[in-house]
Amino acid sequence: MATDADIEAWLRLALIEGLGGQTLRRLLLDFSSPQGVLGAPRAALAARLPPPLASTIAAGGADDARLAPVLRWLDDPANRVVTLADADYPGALLQIHDPPPLLYLKGRGALFERPGFAVVGSRNATRQGMENAEAFAAALGEAGLVIISGLALGIDAAAHRGGLASRSSTIAVVGTGLDSVYPKRNHGLAHEIAARGLLVSEFPPGTPPLASNFPRRNRLICGLSRGVLVVEAALSSGSLITARLAGDQGREVFAIPGSIHSPLAKGCHALIKQGAKLVESAQDILEDMGVCAETPASSPSASAESALQPHPLLAHIGFDPVDVQGLCACSGLDAAAVSAALTLLEIDGKVEALPGGRWQRIR
Repeated sequence: MATDADIEAWLRLALIEGLGGQTLRRLLLDFSSPQGVLGAPRAALAARLPPPLASTIAAGGADDARLAPVLRWLDDPANRVVTLADADYPGALLQIHDPPPLLYLKGRGALFERPGFAVVGSRNATRQGMENAEAFAAALGEAGLVIISGLALGIDAAAHRGGLASRSSTIAVVGTGLDSVYPKRNHGLAHEIAARGLLVSEFPPGTPPLASNFPRRNRLICGLSRGVLVVEAALSSGSLITARLAGDQGREVFAIPGSIHSPLAKGCHALIKQGAKLVESAQDILEDMGVCAETPASSPSASAESALQPHPLLAHIGFDPVDVQGLCACSGLDAAAVSAALTLLEIDGKVEALPGGRWQRIR
């Protein structure tokens, strides 16, 4: 088990600005341990590093001002650091191209021992997309897969809620330090995950939400997972980066199809064209991965159309977007009657309002 001195040595190296993970791993191979790196002659370091980095390491690594906030964060028993030298470092990350030398954890580190599965998608998700993400995550979690996502708004947040509702829980991999929550709207969700799941970051406490950090955290999301499900994604979505990284890492990629008219289905359709597996239920994923659920896996597609309360206007509303004028034309109702009916159907959770004055039916 790592001692306080061991952890401090790791931190004094990891907190050096400009010393990347690949360089640090090479130094550890050359000098056997963090203490060996910190104790190496400056000439030996200078042969491997730019002069400023060699000088910083020869002087003892990151200074106390940079180290102190992290040590204060570690005073909380819920917080810890796991390094490449630790037996409980997640083995799945050792298989990826650029495993982080250390990880900052808050919550249940034992979740790393269970198989993980990533559920990702658009931040600007539709209501139906979020319902799908939560239902798929809950079903996969009940089958024994820990749900992994990135704590973003929309699909990520819904996936975490589904994971928390299951017996397997959830892991959130974030792009900031674990002393803050980004986005702020997920503050309550983050605290619930810290209590019942696990928050993970390769960035030290105090790290703000820099744009460059989020693509880096995506490689950890898919690296920790046996497969990745993309629920909704535009063609420019960061979720497609996660899917591409998953494919590069040899992970299975799955996607839920959507309406040909929906911008949030374009990314999923592109993935399917590129070889991602089209899925309509959580059971599709479990069967493909050879996972046997202890109980039948539920999925959003299992809800029967007969469960919808009959309503005259529903017969004219499909799963593709439609506007009020179109509904007036096909139903024979005037605009006021259609608008009133749509309001009632939205309250009942049967339709969803979309941008541009359009409406869409929900399962």
